[in-house]
Order: sequence, then C-alpha cells, then structure tokens
Amino acid sequence: MAVPADVLRSAVECCLDVHLHPEPSGAEERTAGVLADRLAADGYAVTRGVGGHGVVGLLRRGAGPTVLLRAELDALPVTEDTGLRYASTVPGVAHACGHDLHLAALGGAARLLARDTGGWRGTVAVVGQPAEETLDGALAMLRAGLYDLTGPPDAVLAQHTAPLPAGTVAHADGGPLLAGTAAVDAVLHGAGGHAGAPHLTVDPVVSAAAAVLRLQTLVARERAPAEQAVLTVGRLAAGTEANVIPDRAELGISLRAFDEGTLDQLLAGVRRVLAGEAAAAGAPRDPEVTVRARSRALQPDAPLTARLRAAHVAALSPARVLRWQPATAAEDFAWYGPAGAEVHGAPGVRLGYWMLGTVSAAARREAARTGHPVPGNHSPRFAPDLRTALPTGIEALTAAAHRALAADDPPDAGADAGAGAGAGSGSGEGDG
Repeated sequence: MAVPADVLRSAVECCLDVHLHPEPSGAEERTAGVLADRLAADGYAVTRGVGGHGVVGLLRRGAGPTVLLRAELDALPVTEDTGLRYASTVPGVAHACGHDLHLAALGGAARLLARDTGGWRGTVAVVGQPAEETLDGALAMLRAGLYDLTGPPDAVLAQHTAPLPAGTVAHADGGPLLAGTAAVDAVLHGAGGHAGAPHLTVDPVVSAAAAVLRLQTLVARERAPAEQAVLTVGRLAAGTEANVIPDRAELGISLRAFDEGTLDQLLAGVRRVLAGEAAAAGAPRDPEVTVRARSRALQPDAPLTARLRAAHVAALSPARVLRWQPATAAEDFAWYGPAGAEVHGAPGVRLGYWMLGTVSAAARREAARTGHPVPGNHSPRFAPDLRTALPTGIEALTAAAHRALAADDPPDAGADAGAGAGAGSGSGEGDG
C-alpha cells in the first residue's frame, strides 16, 4: 500500500512544523491545534481540551467496532543537536522521542481513513494525547471522560519509534512489550553554610552523591541477575554557587520493571537508601520521596497482535515485520486497556501496539564502520529517517485500523510470516 503523494506531502509538512515548534508536557497548545485543525478539515468531529490539551476526533460510519488511534503531542526538555535544517527553534525543548513523527503518521492515517468511504464501518476515534513524557496524559484524558466521548473502544492502537531499520515495524510475541515504570522525585535536606566552614554544615550534596552510587545496588545487588529491572538517576540538582553549601539536594529517579511487585520493592529500597544516607549525615530532616507518576507494563492483546501483524505483513511484506523483545523503555499507554479499567470502566478494551523503525541504511552503515551506536530516543542527536519511517508509519497505522475495524475478521493463517530477523530490544523510549 503506497501512501498517496498529497497525503504524504501533508504529513511531512505537519511533522516538520511540529518538530520546529516543540512544546513540553502540559504546554502542547499549538501542537494540539495543528492536529485538531487537520482532523476538522478531514471531516472529523473534534473536541479540544480533553484532560489538558488533549484532542479527540470522531468519524462515525454506522454500526461496527470503535477503534481508537492515539499519538502523543509533547516534546522533551532536551537541547537538539542534530544539525537538521528543521531543528527545534525552541531553546531547551526538542522532539527527541519521535512524537512529531507519531503525530504526522496519525494525521496521515486519519486522512486516508476519512477518504475511504466504503472500506470500513464503525467509529474511528483519533486521539492526540498530551503529557506522555511525564506519564500524566493518558490518565488525565481518561479521567476527563475520553471513553464517554468515544464510547468504550473495541481496540486502542498506537506505535512508537525505535532504533530499528527504517521501513520496518516490530511486534511483541505475546508477552510484555515495554516495562512498567515509576517516576520518583526526592529531596535530601541539609544545613547550609560557607564552603570554607564545612564542619558547621550538613552537606546534602555529599549525601546525594553517596545515594546515587548506593541506589545502583538496588538492582546490581538486590535483584536476580536474570531479572530485568532498571534504576536511573536522571536528575541531580543542588546549590547555586561553588562557595555555598546548600540546604537541599534534589534527585529525579526512574524505576522500571515488568512486575509490579518488583517496582514496589525498588521503591521501598529507594526510601531506605535515602533515609540511610540522611541518617549517616545527621540531616536535620528526613528525606522527602514522592512518586510523581506511575504506569503499568505494556502488554498488547495477543489475538489482536496476531491480526495486526498479519495486516502489516500484507501491507508491508514479511521481511519488514520483525519480532520485538521486551524492552525496559516505558510509557503510559497501558492505562487505555485493562490496567486502567477502574478509571475508564471498560475492562474489555484491547491494546494493539508496535514499534516503528527509524534508522536509515546510511546510518546503520556508519554505525558499523565506526562502532558508535546510532543515537536513540531521548538523545539530543536523535534524528529519524523521515523519508522512510513516516510513510511506513502511515501505512502501518492505516492497515492496523482497517484490520481492527473488521470485527469478525480472523487472524490470517500466515500471521507468523512476519518473523523477520533482527528484532530489537532497544530503547524505544516513551517516558521522560
């Protein structure tokens, strides 16, 4: 299935526009407007401001399944260093995770579905979600009544950029695709003073430095070597001047695991380590530990995945449909499905999710020549190959939507034909 030239041209323009003008989580007003205007022009009934800057476009064509297609609106607090002609014009903010590509592919697929007046029946709901990087957006939209607007969907579909060959997609084999995660903010307290009189202070910088090293042992020495778990201190902030010992040090900690019990144990370990370092330093106050956001492991529905894989094999060819090994990247998509049933009240929603390759052949050759990996998601140098990845994303999302809308269509007997070699377990990151 080739994407019509005018649809692809429009999608490229959308992607470049959004890439040039990125907006961080919770501030995606302009980006939301870009999607909303496109959907309205294509005949969708558009609702704006759902759970923040969330956008919902509905196209109803009689009785049939309700299929929701979702992409993210937000960018990352990253300074772009790609050298692209269309690099971010916003200091300190960039689409370093591929959400601009997701959004453009979503718009392209929505346009193709709108034009296809006889090929499907049911309801297509197109959703632009804010605040995915902070793990807030999915729950915010659901709590704001997303499924009241759309009706309980039969399937929710999404894709995410990954360091796989551009032109390919990859599906999980029935297990989890991405890890569950918890985003933790912590504060270690001290007693500040003069750098020349450290004996009169309690230095939280030293405590924080010790904590960063000790926290690594929660995985390296307290989890089984075969268990997949990750603890990352992604933010450490303290002080204003070299000659002033501050009163506090702040840490941003990311926890990832496929098991909720493991996440709970890691969180308990974080509290224990920080409390121990504070006590060892004689801190005047106990540490503050706040779980800012949390999401479950993403496990796509297995029968739906078989159908979507078959659809992608038919649309793209078997060689372009790969296997994906579980990765400890994470995002908040799981809340749209059974994990969020207490919020949205629709326990039967099935999730379909796949990874979208972004690495050009030239970039792969250069990486092989130099031994340096291709910059992945969340890198300042992340630069997807739009010429190949964007049309593939449009084709993949459109084919998947058609298959999900065919409610009684059984999985193809050749669903496993897409077992292309080279499936990744790379950092197709979705969260901040």
